[in-house]
Amino acid sequence: MKKRLSVAERLASTVKDQLLEDISRHDEWDRFLVEQAVLHFGEARDEFTCNQLRELLPDLGPGFLGAAINSLRGGGVIEHTGRMVPSTSGPTHGHRISVWRLTDKGRAIATQRRAMRNKQRRAAA
Repeated sequence: MKKRLSVAERLASTVKDQLLEDISRHDEWDRFLVEQAVLHFGEARDEFTCNQLRELLPDLGPGFLGAAINSLRGGGVIEHTGRMVPSTSGPTHGHRISVWRLTDKGRAIATQRRAMRNKQRRAAA
């Protein structure tokens, strides 16, 4: 027998569905911005958090940064360090967020992109 949802559960489900739809609407440029910021922070520091990325990135809307980070983790570009810190984002009320680092694959991608940028700069000069 199918469980009947309460009004609160139906509303929460609707809000979640809307958030997922909003996240999926982001274009390739937004995903590229997050990826570049992750590669930059990963090369410049041993570890980084979404707190640091949010300071650098434009407002991408609720949930997008976390979804993009999870995609990079799933792709083997970053990995969790096992540490957590409080979020500095107001809407999150200071919940714990992960501390990340680049994987070897992520470092190779960052190195390759930096080399391509340097080659383009030399060609343009």
